[in-house]
Amino acid sequence: MSLVLTPDIRSSRIAAVNPVAKLAAALLISLTLVLTIDWVSAGVALALEAVLLPFAGVSARQFWLRTAPVWIAAAAAAVATALYGADSGAVLWGLGPVTVTEGSLALAGAIALRVLAIGIPGVILFATSDPTDLADGLAQLVHLPARFVLGALAALRLVGLFIDDWRALGRARRARGIGDGGGPIGAIGRLGSRSFALLVLSLRRGSKLATAMEAKGFGGPAPRTWARKSRFTRRDITMIALGAAIAAFATTAAVLAGSWSFVVS
Repeated sequence: MSLVLTPDIRSSRIAAVNPVAKLAAALLISLTLVLTIDWVSAGVALALEAVLLPFAGVSARQFWLRTAPVWIAAAAAAVATALYGADSGAVLWGLGPVTVTEGSLALAGAIALRVLAIGIPGVILFATSDPTDLADGLAQLVHLPARFVLGALAALRLVGLFIDDWRALGRARRARGIGDGGGPIGAIGRLGSRSFALLVLSLRRGSKLATAMEAKGFGGPAPRTWARKSRFTRRDITMIALGAAIAAFATTAAVLAGSWSFVVS
């Protein structure tokens, strides 16, 4: 593996696993939790995932920074469900047509736990995976079209450049005296103009990259060769087995507790 580690993402057992195995494990958990809306299965899955987090090699700072959108999404989903979800049981709070009942509150908790149980492992597993290794695995093991995989890899590699371009545009505008002031209206206008400038830069860079890749034969019809061989090892099979075990334990716990609620029933 050629994972490019940052100071906050250390070499670890999970970081060394083939990204395709991580993807398969995350999909097994996600598909299982999508089938039901209950707090038992999501809570059990989240607890088991928390046990494995220390083996990911992600520092506490990076964990909270990278998973912050997941926590925000979980909170937003819980609030929306509590206010507008199906009412059942006693009414705990009400304001006109908006009510919070025991049933909607329980559903909100289940939704929040499910968002966390699905989102957190996906974010952490992706953070500990090298994009090139993931592309190698998707093309060689999953046999996805090479042109699609390489195009997606090239696009992903440009994300860092887009961030640098955004910062450079801001510094350039401030150096010219048009980067500050104007109040909220001015801030919205500056955001629009910077976004348009970034779009222009992105189109130019994408066009140049496409031409360069075409010139190097990336779009040719001949079968591709790969600089590195992607293969499954016992470590990768163990990772998939862990994902299946978490899904199985979560499902079994929900069924035994009588909380399993199949979404299509």
